[in-house]
Amino acid sequence: MTTWVENPRGGRDRGPRGIVRAWAEVLVRPRRFFRNGVAPGDQAPGLVFGVLVALCYVGGLLAFTPDRVLGTDYVPLLAGSASATSLLLLVAVTLFLAPATMHLLGALQTVLLMLTVRDRAGVSETVQTIAYATAPCVLAGVPSPTLRLACALYGAGLFVVGLSVVHRTSLLRAAVAGAVPALVLFGYVFGGVAAATTLAGALGLL
Repeated sequence: MTTWVENPRGGRDRGPRGIVRAWAEVLVRPRRFFRNGVAPGDQAPGLVFGVLVALCYVGGLLAFTPDRVLGTDYVPLLAGSASATSLLLLVAVTLFLAPATMHLLGALQTVLLMLTVRDRAGVSETVQTIAYATAPCVLAGVPSPTLRLACALYGAGLFVVGLSVVHRTSLLRAAVAGAVPALVLFGYVFGGVAAATTLAGALGLL
Protein backbone atom coordinates (compact mmCIF):
# COMPACT_ATOMS: atom_id res chain seq x y z
CA MET A 1 0.00 0.00 0.00
CA THR A 2 2.88 2.41 0.63
CA THR A 3 5.36 1.19 -1.99
CA TRP A 4 7.69 3.87 -3.33
CA VAL A 5 8.32 2.96 -6.97
CA GLU A 6 11.81 3.96 -8.09
CA ASN A 7 10.83 5.02 -11.61
CA PRO A 8 7.10 5.80 -11.72
CA ARG A 9 5.32 6.18 -15.02
CA GLY A 10 5.56 9.80 -16.09
CA GLY A 11 8.34 10.50 -13.59
CA ARG A 12 8.23 12.94 -10.67
CA ASP A 13 10.95 14.80 -8.85
CA ARG A 14 11.56 13.63 -5.29
CA GLY A 15 12.21 15.77 -2.26
CA PRO A 16 11.07 19.34 -1.43
CA ARG A 17 11.42 20.53 -5.02
CA GLY A 18 9.21 17.75 -6.29
CA ILE A 19 6.55 18.49 -3.65
CA VAL A 20 6.46 22.20 -4.50
CA ARG A 21 6.34 21.42 -8.21
CA ALA A 22 3.49 18.94 -7.70
CA TRP A 23 1.58 21.48 -5.58
CA ALA A 24 1.87 24.19 -8.23
CA GLU A 25 1.06 21.92 -11.15
CA VAL A 26 -2.01 20.29 -9.62
CA LEU A 27 -3.42 23.75 -8.88
CA VAL A 28 -2.72 25.19 -12.33
CA ARG A 29 -2.79 22.20 -14.69
CA PRO A 30 -4.75 19.49 -12.88
CA ARG A 31 -5.62 17.34 -15.89
CA ARG A 32 -2.03 17.11 -17.02
CA PHE A 33 -0.83 16.47 -13.49
CA PHE A 34 -3.29 13.67 -12.77
CA ARG A 35 -2.56 12.15 -16.17
CA ASN A 36 1.23 12.11 -15.70
CA GLY A 37 1.77 12.38 -11.95
CA VAL A 38 -0.33 9.49 -10.62
CA ALA A 39 1.32 6.11 -11.09
CA PRO A 40 0.24 2.57 -10.11
CA GLY A 41 1.79 1.46 -6.82
CA ASP A 42 3.64 4.74 -6.31
CA GLN A 43 1.67 5.79 -3.26
CA ALA A 44 4.35 7.13 -0.93
CA PRO A 45 4.93 10.52 -2.63
CA GLY A 46 1.17 11.17 -2.62
CA LEU A 47 0.91 10.26 1.05
CA VAL A 48 3.80 12.58 1.90
CA PHE A 49 2.08 15.35 -0.06
CA GLY A 50 -1.25 14.80 1.69
CA VAL A 51 0.38 14.66 5.13
CA LEU A 52 2.17 17.96 4.49
CA VAL A 53 -1.08 19.62 3.44
CA ALA A 54 -2.74 18.33 6.61
CA LEU A 55 0.14 19.68 8.70
CA CYS A 56 -0.20 23.10 7.06
CA TYR A 57 -3.93 23.08 7.81
CA VAL A 58 -3.60 22.00 11.44
CA GLY A 59 -0.61 24.29 11.90
CA GLY A 60 -2.70 27.19 10.63
CA LEU A 61 -5.47 26.37 13.08
CA LEU A 62 -2.99 26.18 15.95
CA ALA A 63 -1.31 29.44 14.92
CA PHE A 64 -4.42 31.55 14.31
CA THR A 65 -7.23 30.00 16.35
CA PRO A 66 -5.70 27.68 18.98
CA ASP A 67 -8.76 28.00 21.23
CA ARG A 68 -10.84 26.22 18.60
CA VAL A 69 -8.51 23.22 18.70
CA LEU A 70 -6.79 22.98 22.07
CA GLY A 71 -8.68 22.35 25.28
CA THR A 72 -11.73 21.00 23.46
CA ASP A 73 -13.47 17.67 23.87
CA TYR A 74 -11.46 16.37 20.90
CA VAL A 75 -8.04 17.70 21.94
CA PRO A 76 -7.81 18.17 25.72
CA LEU A 77 -4.77 19.94 27.10
CA LEU A 78 -2.03 17.60 28.31
CA ALA A 79 -0.59 18.62 31.70
CA GLY A 80 -1.99 22.09 31.08
CA SER A 81 0.56 22.74 28.33
CA ALA A 82 -0.60 24.13 25.00
CA SER A 83 2.85 23.67 23.45
CA ALA A 84 3.12 20.00 24.38
CA THR A 85 -0.43 19.34 23.21
CA SER A 86 0.22 21.11 19.89
CA LEU A 87 3.38 19.09 19.28
CA LEU A 88 1.65 15.82 20.09
CA LEU A 89 -1.26 16.75 17.82
CA LEU A 90 1.08 17.48 14.90
CA VAL A 91 2.86 14.16 15.45
CA ALA A 92 -0.49 12.34 15.55
CA VAL A 93 -1.58 14.04 12.32
CA THR A 94 1.69 13.07 10.63
CA LEU A 95 1.87 9.45 11.74
CA PHE A 96 -1.76 8.41 12.14
CA LEU A 97 -4.62 10.77 11.38
CA ALA A 98 -3.73 12.00 7.89
CA PRO A 99 -2.56 8.63 6.46
CA ALA A 100 -5.51 6.81 8.02
CA THR A 101 -8.01 9.34 6.66
CA MET A 102 -6.62 9.09 3.14
CA HIS A 103 -6.65 5.29 3.18
CA LEU A 104 -10.15 5.04 4.63
CA LEU A 105 -11.50 7.52 2.10
CA GLY A 106 -9.59 5.65 -0.61
CA ALA A 107 -11.32 2.43 0.38
CA LEU A 108 -14.73 4.13 0.44
CA GLN A 109 -14.06 5.76 -2.92
CA THR A 110 -13.02 2.44 -4.44
CA VAL A 111 -16.31 0.85 -3.40
CA LEU A 112 -18.27 3.77 -4.87
CA LEU A 113 -16.26 3.57 -8.11
CA MET A 114 -17.09 -0.12 -8.38
CA LEU A 115 -20.74 0.88 -8.54
CA THR A 116 -20.31 3.58 -11.18
CA VAL A 117 -17.19 2.94 -13.29
CA ARG A 118 -16.56 -0.40 -14.99
CA ASP A 119 -12.97 0.03 -16.21
CA ARG A 120 -11.15 1.85 -13.41
CA ALA A 121 -7.67 2.26 -11.97
CA GLY A 122 -6.52 0.73 -8.69
CA VAL A 123 -6.76 1.68 -5.03
CA SER A 124 -3.27 3.18 -5.03
CA GLU A 125 -4.16 5.67 -7.76
CA THR A 126 -7.33 6.58 -5.88
CA VAL A 127 -5.41 7.34 -2.68
CA GLN A 128 -2.97 9.47 -4.66
CA THR A 129 -5.84 11.36 -6.25
CA ILE A 130 -7.30 12.12 -2.83
CA ALA A 131 -3.92 13.29 -1.51
CA TYR A 132 -3.10 15.61 -4.41
CA ALA A 133 -6.62 17.07 -4.54
CA THR A 134 -6.07 18.52 -1.05
CA ALA A 135 -3.48 20.97 -2.46
CA PRO A 136 -5.59 24.14 -1.99
CA CYS A 137 -6.18 23.30 1.68
CA VAL A 138 -2.71 24.42 2.76
CA LEU A 139 -4.48 27.76 3.30
CA ALA A 140 -7.63 26.38 4.91
CA GLY A 141 -6.26 26.97 8.42
CA VAL A 142 -6.40 30.74 7.95
CA PRO A 143 -9.37 32.09 10.00
CA SER A 144 -11.39 33.29 7.01
CA PRO A 145 -14.64 31.46 6.20
CA THR A 146 -14.49 32.80 2.65
CA LEU A 147 -10.97 31.50 2.07
CA ARG A 148 -11.72 28.18 3.77
CA LEU A 149 -14.83 27.64 1.64
CA ALA A 150 -12.89 28.56 -1.49
CA CYS A 151 -10.16 26.04 -0.57
CA ALA A 152 -12.76 23.33 0.07
CA LEU A 153 -14.61 23.97 -3.20
CA TYR A 154 -11.40 24.14 -5.20
CA GLY A 155 -10.20 20.90 -3.61
CA ALA A 156 -13.49 19.16 -4.33
CA GLY A 157 -13.27 20.31 -7.94
CA LEU A 158 -9.72 18.99 -8.25
CA PHE A 159 -10.86 15.71 -6.74
CA VAL A 160 -13.61 15.25 -9.33
CA VAL A 161 -11.24 16.15 -12.16
CA GLY A 162 -8.64 13.75 -10.76
CA LEU A 163 -11.12 10.89 -10.52
CA SER A 164 -12.24 11.57 -14.08
CA VAL A 165 -8.69 11.53 -15.45
CA VAL A 166 -7.21 8.72 -13.35
CA HIS A 167 -10.19 6.38 -13.73
CA ARG A 168 -10.91 7.36 -17.33
CA THR A 169 -14.52 8.33 -16.85
CA SER A 170 -16.75 11.33 -17.40
CA LEU A 171 -16.89 14.30 -15.06
CA LEU A 172 -20.51 13.45 -14.28
CA ARG A 173 -19.71 9.89 -13.21
CA ALA A 174 -16.69 11.14 -11.26
CA ALA A 175 -18.85 13.71 -9.47
CA VAL A 176 -21.47 11.10 -8.56
CA ALA A 177 -18.88 8.59 -7.36
CA GLY A 178 -16.84 11.19 -5.47
CA ALA A 179 -19.64 13.19 -3.85
CA VAL A 180 -19.62 11.47 -0.46
CA PRO A 181 -15.81 11.26 -0.02
CA ALA A 182 -15.49 14.88 -1.15
CA LEU A 183 -18.12 15.97 1.37
CA VAL A 184 -16.35 14.12 4.16
CA LEU A 185 -12.87 15.35 3.27
CA PHE A 186 -13.45 18.91 2.15
CA GLY A 187 -16.75 19.56 3.89
CA TYR A 188 -15.94 18.25 7.34
CA VAL A 189 -12.22 17.45 7.67
CA PHE A 190 -11.15 20.76 6.12
CA GLY A 191 -14.13 22.74 7.42
CA GLY A 192 -15.94 23.65 4.22
CA VAL A 193 -19.40 22.99 5.64
CA ALA A 194 -18.76 25.06 8.77
CA ALA A 195 -17.38 27.89 6.64
CA ALA A 196 -20.44 27.81 4.37
CA THR A 197 -22.74 27.85 7.40
CA THR A 198 -20.89 30.83 8.86
CA LEU A 199 -21.09 32.78 5.60
CA ALA A 200 -24.76 31.93 5.13
CA GLY A 201 -25.49 33.17 8.64
CA ALA A 202 -23.59 36.40 8.02
CA LEU A 203 -25.64 36.97 4.89
CA GLY A 204 -28.88 36.28 6.74
CA LEU A 205 -29.60 33.12 4.78
CA LEU A 206 -29.91 30.99 7.93
